[in-house]
Amino acid sequence: MTPADLAAAIQAATRAVLSAHELDASVVPDTVTVERPRNPEHGDYATNIALQVAKKAGTNPRELAGWLVEALADNGAFASAEVAGPGFINLRLAADAQGKIVTDILAAADTYGGSNIYAGQKINLEFVSANPTGPVHLGGTRWAAVGDSLGRVLEAVGAEVTREYYFNDHGGQIDRFARSLVAAAKGEPAPEDGYGGAYISEIAEKVVVIRPDALDGTDAEVQENFRAAGVEMMFAHIKDSLEQFGVNFDVFFHENSLFESGAVDQAIATLKDNGNLYEQDGAWWLRSSDFGDDKDRVVIKSDGNAAYIAGDIAYVADKFSRGHTLAIYMLGADHHGYIARLRAAAAALGYNPEAVEVLIGQMVNLVREGTPVKMSKRAGTIITLDDLVEAIGVDGARYALVRSSVDQSLDIDLDLWTKASSDNPVYYVQYGHARLCSIARRADEAAVAIGDPDVSLLVHDKEGDLIRTLGEFPAVVTAAAELREPHRIARYAEELASSFHKFYDSCQILPKAGEDPAAIHSARLALAMATRQVLSNALNLVGVSAPERM
Repeated sequence: MTPADLAAAIQAATRAVLSAHELDASVVPDTVTVERPRNPEHGDYATNIALQVAKKAGTNPRELAGWLVEALADNGAFASAEVAGPGFINLRLAADAQGKIVTDILAAADTYGGSNIYAGQKINLEFVSANPTGPVHLGGTRWAAVGDSLGRVLEAVGAEVTREYYFNDHGGQIDRFARSLVAAAKGEPAPEDGYGGAYISEIAEKVVVIRPDALDGTDAEVQENFRAAGVEMMFAHIKDSLEQFGVNFDVFFHENSLFESGAVDQAIATLKDNGNLYEQDGAWWLRSSDFGDDKDRVVIKSDGNAAYIAGDIAYVADKFSRGHTLAIYMLGADHHGYIARLRAAAAALGYNPEAVEVLIGQMVNLVREGTPVKMSKRAGTIITLDDLVEAIGVDGARYALVRSSVDQSLDIDLDLWTKASSDNPVYYVQYGHARLCSIARRADEAAVAIGDPDVSLLVHDKEGDLIRTLGEFPAVVTAAAELREPHRIARYAEELASSFHKFYDSCQILPKAGEDPAAIHSARLALAMATRQVLSNALNLVGVSAPERM
């Protein structure tokens, strides 16, 4: 019996006893809280349902709790139920009811933890979207890991997810990038507002190799030569880095296409037609303050050129025109203003502003021997995705970036994340999985099979702790999806690994040498293999490998 099953049973019992006492059963909420007590002596689970609904129903909490204890006593899934304090109910599950979680996991396999709560949702998940003016920096790398993990979590709860990279190939930054390449090719210093780093010189050299005439022609022609070839090379490097990081996108959307296709003009025409764009001082302004923004925004400048927000507006329209029911943007720490701006754009276009979500990620820093690591060898002024992977590997980098909430700045201790010890979180979790795989191999050698395990034999305290931890996984996945917090999965994996290691140290899973296999060994093997499955599922949602040997 999972916590969700337990909550459903308590909900049904509460409605039944209220009705039996001719009280209002409609006050019972759709969601019943069931928690594991901090003190194991208080039981396996506890609920405060009586405190929640008693007054609304016309009784007092302890009286209602007493009725519920009597009703639950008739349910064979419960070994005991008792009233505590002002109306809490402490519950202990029968061993077979609790152990059913093990067989449920083995039956569900890699689908355990998932659900269909987001079935029918078509989500556009845009993340990374770094400008193709340099390698992916640490902030973008954080979004690569977190965004990919969030996509996996949303798919696990039934959503159809489009992973999208917005390719900023239009505007002033690209012009500065091109000028930097031209300067490097000519052996001149980088422009004052340009880009430095060895990668600029490397790309400039490659452009000249594939385009020997790249420096011929007018200044505008030369810049266009380096812009076109340089952006293509830089973006190819970005895509390759992301693929090596295990992050793949369904759509690479080119910002420039919004202007070339007429999408920007169409969005502007729509806003003029519906009255949400007005002319003032020779410019065209979006009535964004009418839709929650702190001020109106210039969309078409007085010189007739489109402001940056024009592309944003057209992009919002494009996302919803493709049938997405929710658009999630994952942006950097300096983009707080975009939250109201993008929602205002959606509302002005006639879309539901609540269907636009903006997640803001904080900065990432690297630390080695207690000292900040400040500079990349190739990028000059930034640390890149490639630098991080080189330092701690793909699994270490992804896990380190995912396991903390993105609304907090993050320091990655390179010394910690390269340790082959339990101090290293990813090593600790992966070692747990590898140890479980070793148990499976040794079980084959010892001729221990799971068969139809008698899970009622799993009565040891550490077995119960592990089973209850396994049962929490679906709720963790649901919370990670609804709150957009995949770090919950990583933290859960560490808790599960800890619970498993304690079980392993306390319980003899396989028979000792010369001992015949018994029913308890099959039951414990089933518990171990269920744990292996859930660890594997959790690591997959984080985007980290589940090794069989370490």
